Amino acid sequence: MNDKILCICYSRTGNTRQAMTEIAGALDCELVEVYDKVRRDGAIGWLRCGLDAMRKRTRPTVRLKTNRALSDYELVILGTPVWAGRCSSVMRGFLKRHGYELSHAAYVITHKSEELYRDVYRQMDLYLQGEHVADVSLQIGSAGYFFWRDQFIKTCGDFVADKKEND
Repeated sequence: MNDKILCICYSRTGNTRQAMTEIAGALDCELVEVYDKVRRDGAIGWLRCGLDAMRKRTRPTVRLKTNRALSDYELVILGTPVWAGRCSSVMRGFLKRHGYELSHAAYVITHKSEELYRDVYRQMDLYLQGEHVADVSLQIGSAGYFFWRDQFIKTCGDFVADKKEND
């Protein structure tokens, strides 16, 4: 197992989990899910998610069980759905509390529309010490899904390999 990369995702419907499972499998790395203790299922949960995102409201996330400390990973790949044009409030909550621990981050965002949501990356960068090193905007089932997913996987693998050579 590649112990230099960690994948962390939040998924309400399973789409982000699917994409992150594929990415973690291709990179042979650990995958953990982040969540808070708010009911987010069904129509009421969907509305709650949108309101939380628009208001930028976050709640504490449940402690992650990872093999190592967050700061020990060369790269942490964060997967989140887009809610109301923003990062999910669950991932925002995680970043607010733990973003400073990440040496290098990469982003996977999933969505239903054709929009690329570049603004979401900037929103997530606000909680990091530096800028992210890679990103991908995926629409499950779209014609370009596999191409862009595979390009992202290559970029992340190359980043860690280059970092290893330079250390």
